[in-house]
Amino acid sequence: MKKKKILFLGETYRQDAIIWINGLKEFGGFEIVTWELKNPSYGILNRIKRIIEYTSALSKIKSIIKTQKPDMVIAERTTSYGFLAALSGVQPIVIAQQGISDLWPETSILLPIKKQIQNYAFKKAHLIHAWGPVMTDAMKKANVDMHKVLILPKGIDLDVFENKKKENLNTINAIVTRSLSAEYRHDIALKAIAILNEKGIDFQLTIVGDGPKLSALKELAKKLKIETKIIFTGRIPNVLLPELLQKANFYISMPITEGVSTSLFEAMATNCYPIITDITGNQSWIKHRENGQLVAVDNYQMLASELIWAIENPTYREQAIQKNRTFVEQNANYNVNMKSIADRYHELINATKSN
Repeated sequence: MKKKKILFLGETYRQDAIIWINGLKEFGGFEIVTWELKNPSYGILNRIKRIIEYTSALSKIKSIIKTQKPDMVIAERTTSYGFLAALSGVQPIVIAQQGISDLWPETSILLPIKKQIQNYAFKKAHLIHAWGPVMTDAMKKANVDMHKVLILPKGIDLDVFENKKKENLNTINAIVTRSLSAEYRHDIALKAIAILNEKGIDFQLTIVGDGPKLSALKELAKKLKIETKIIFTGRIPNVLLPELLQKANFYISMPITEGVSTSLFEAMATNCYPIITDITGNQSWIKHRENGQLVAVDNYQMLASELIWAIENPTYREQAIQKNRTFVEQNANYNVNMKSIADRYHELINATKSN
């Protein structure tokens, strides 16, 4: 039988995209064709280039559709790739909202236009992914037909992200695995660690990934006199990430906005104790001092205090990481969730062809 073909519109280097694509290949038997914008979204010059590139994107996508003849188009972000999918002419269309809302930043002068674009994408989509419950609030405000919404995380591979026992539970061997962009606030982690350093508390912090803030963060580490305790890995192959998580015992993530974080699930699965920002997207998964700790946005003093509290309560931490592994097994199992998603795609394609 000929494989059904899906055109994926989105940035294929992102871990979320990799999980999505690989899951559809593995559990749906799909052939995946990809297309993405070449220019990154950070930096004024890059943004201008990206906007110019976007204006010719639809013609390029339609050219791919003409030659590849996909059975379905899927896209991440309702305000960019999702809009292009809605204009592509292919049916069915599946789009995924990436955060609590793709209308970001909230102060953007383009917000009214983005709302119109998003509403069009929502209307044209046959299925809309909400990777977690927090994402549905923005959809309801946009009057989305909630019958089209699938609330289910993609999950993570629990065989790869194992729950190995950690050593040296009373020292801080922390890890941050978020993109080095302004909204992820890596500087808050560095400032908090500097406070611990002043108190004579031993630690190591590994910052994984790349992004526009890399140089500034390296300079900040030097200014705070903690550069010898900070490891900047740069961008790494995704296959190396589980090993780094296995070596860490704390996971720190200080974003100012969050939808559903795959990196949080990965940390929870590998017995990394999570200390993350107290925002809606994180509250769905972490309850303060029940299975992790929540810190006010941009409050590095509080983060330092919470790290000290966690170190002083090893029994609690041990119980928390056991709860988290069980939670991920029950709610974010890649094998289960991606099989369900792939099956739904086959149903959509078959229903469209029969109409």
